[in-house]
Amino acid sequence: MKNLSKLVLALFLAFSFSTANAQDENNPWLFSFGINAVDFFPTGEDAPLGEFFDEFFNVTDHFNVLPFLSTVSINRYVKNNFSVGITGSVNTIDQFGEERVDDLVYIAVDGILKYSFKNLISSKKWDPYLGIGAGYTWLDQPDVGNDATIAGNGSLNGTAGFGYAFTERFGIFVQTTYKETFDGSNVDSHFQHSLGLTFKFGGKDTDGDGIYDQNDACPEVPGVEEFNGCPDSDSDGIEDSKDSCPNVAGTAEFNGCPDSDGDGVADKDDNCPNVAGLKSLSGCPDADGDGVADASDNCPNEAGPSGNSGCPWPDTDGDGVLDKDDQCPNEAGVVANNGCPEVVAVVTPTKEVQNRLTEYAKTINFNTSKSSFKNDAYPTLQAITAILKEYPQANFRVEGHTDSSGSEASNQRLSDSRAQAVVDYLVTNGVSRARLTARGYGESAPIAPNNTRAGRAANRRVDVKLVN
Repeated sequence: MKNLSKLVLALFLAFSFSTANAQDENNPWLFSFGINAVDFFPTGEDAPLGEFFDEFFNVTDHFNVLPFLSTVSINRYVKNNFSVGITGSVNTIDQFGEERVDDLVYIAVDGILKYSFKNLISSKKWDPYLGIGAGYTWLDQPDVGNDATIAGNGSLNGTAGFGYAFTERFGIFVQTTYKETFDGSNVDSHFQHSLGLTFKFGGKDTDGDGIYDQNDACPEVPGVEEFNGCPDSDSDGIEDSKDSCPNVAGTAEFNGCPDSDGDGVADKDDNCPNVAGLKSLSGCPDADGDGVADASDNCPNEAGPSGNSGCPWPDTDGDGVLDKDDQCPNEAGVVANNGCPEVVAVVTPTKEVQNRLTEYAKTINFNTSKSSFKNDAYPTLQAITAILKEYPQANFRVEGHTDSSGSEASNQRLSDSRAQAVVDYLVTNGVSRARLTARGYGESAPIAPNNTRAGRAANRRVDVKLVN
């Protein structure tokens, strides 16, 4: 009972020492508990003890283990990977080196300054550490009489161990401590090994987002670890403070705003957010590519200027001059004359030339009762052709005539075909058909009496006349 009271006192001192320090880091407190094993053998002493580190892992023959909660500690983080702590532990000693002893009570209180290598190895799970410290250990001392007394010695301690975190707060630890007692009169130098669970606590998280205030850039607003505790309301991977559309998921390309139609224009700037369009038209389409958005284009499938609501300007007369610029929109013209017909000075044959044409035409000879030419007619036809080409703006009418021999109907047909034969020859030789007309007069326009051979010959003729 006396020994138990001393243990309770040691634990009280441990908690009192720890809670005297102010909180200043995330989870600055580490509480641990577990079991411990005491080994006097591998300490470099004389028999019944062995050399230093001799049979260090001989659990069966040398370890003294109390198989229930037998060690409790509390540690307080200081800074720069250093922490301080204190440990209270109890055990029963029945193996002193290679000798059996009679269940001696073991009580220890130890302080430690510990350095963690967790940050150096960039690990979130593993936490190797080294420590130095001092403590005091009590051990039952056999007496000459039937009673035993408990006495102790101070010690200098060196510790090595590691922790492993299952979560941010909970984990396990394994460590070994060598205790070099000051004089060894009551307690010999020994190793104490510990195994147990750890619990971290003490961090402040005002907004409850799992990120402690010291590391939380937005301590009053719940956020995510990726942005140091600041929120990403739409979960698009862009912090709200940098998100132009914080409540709608988007992409980094558009500062957190969406582009529903994938046209490269963010929805907030897109006048047609559900239809792919052009940046130049604020995201609206232009099917005919005329620079007028379809919604404002009266002819969305036909290119036209914006000045005509996206429709092409008409050209009613088809002369290549648009109606809006055409001073004669219903009459084909030329650009040089603003869409009106070009005024051309028509050069006409002189009276002398016309008389020459008349004389030439009278000498065109046809085969009897036919519209085919005699061979001597061709030089005359060539001369007529040459004259007509000299006056390209002048129009002419070719007239066919017969004498009164035969029926009136047959004479009409013959005059028509002979006039047309001359026109066909002229067209074939380069005179525009548009400048020529053919007309037969039959026997209706004689220039001489038909009752003589000479008169009838004069009436069988072709005339080429200028048409004004």
